[in-house]
Amino acid sequence: MNADSLRFGDDLAAFADSVIGAGISPHVTALIEQAAGLYDEPGQALALLERARAAAPRHPGPLIALYRFHFYGHRLEQARAVGEDALTIARVALGPHFGDVPPSEEATRHDAAVRFYLFVTKGLAYLNMRLGELDEARMLLRALRHLDPKDVVGGGLLSHVLARHEAGGANENSPDYTVRGWSASL
Repeated sequence: MNADSLRFGDDLAAFADSVIGAGISPHVTALIEQAAGLYDEPGQALALLERARAAAPRHPGPLIALYRFHFYGHRLEQARAVGEDALTIARVALGPHFGDVPPSEEATRHDAAVRFYLFVTKGLAYLNMRLGELDEARMLLRALRHLDPKDVVGGGLLSHVLARHEAGGANENSPDYTVRGWSASL
């Protein structure tokens, strides 16, 4: 079986390895690298990234590259759509019961598949905030808080930003410095 067509829902270890770059064909890697060299030609870069994604539709590598392409190109709605696809793929790999109970702190800190899921959730919360979809951002932050109650991946800062925004900006109770941990407002 080709590594790019591997059904990650059946093999969580393979998915976790793929998050850190394993299991991707040289052809797909070459497409992603070629796209990276075409920063000044976004149409051609996008075509290459879409080919990479089509060649490895369930591998996180092309999704990460496509997400970055859209995010750094300030195409936030497209980045959000790619992030939603990435979250779906991670959810399938982690299994139907992932999230029923928060993962262990060890998994939150060191398990590549779990961390991928958490960081994608955090990224989606951020994108939804930027796009003005505050209810969706709040829902994602609640889910992240449930999965990462110790705020290992730093989603708590986004909850503080959202709370501050909804309170109308800075006030005497808002610190002027970066804070960690979850706000009580979610």
